[in-house]
Amino acid sequence: MSNRWEGIDEFVAVAELGQFTAAAERLGVSSSHVSRQIARLEERVQTRLLYRSTRRVTLSEAGQTFLQHCQRLQDGREEALRAMGDLASEPKGLLRMTCAVAYGERFIVPLVTRFMALYPQLRVDVELSNQTLDLLHEGMDLAIRLG
Repeated sequence: MSNRWEGIDEFVAVAELGQFTAAAERLGVSSSHVSRQIARLEERVQTRLLYRSTRRVTLSEAGQTFLQHCQRLQDGREEALRAMGDLASEPKGLLRMTCAVAYGERFIVPLVTRFMALYPQLRVDVELSNQTLDLLHEGMDLAIRLG
């Protein structure tokens, strides 16, 4: 099975720019690559998406409809990639943790305080307890125990 994304970026670039050469420049590939990818895409969807002449490229009716969907796909893909980049870039949200009282007061709380200063979008809830907690039931992300 071929890659279902193949040709979509090329198609959108040609549709937006109206030229294979401009689309190739935008994408950093050759014009022949763009042409091949669009031909394969048209074959896959079994319809003509573009009308080509020596001077210009225009969208067919099917191409106009397909373009709108492809642009949404591209936007969704970029949004997903940005979201993953945001998650990887800096910790944020709530971190719930537990540790023994004496050890937590002496070592863990000062470390957590410094860590929170480095990452202001992160909130940390530290429960100091010598009791063994059910981490899943208590909603804890982390437990530090000595033994």
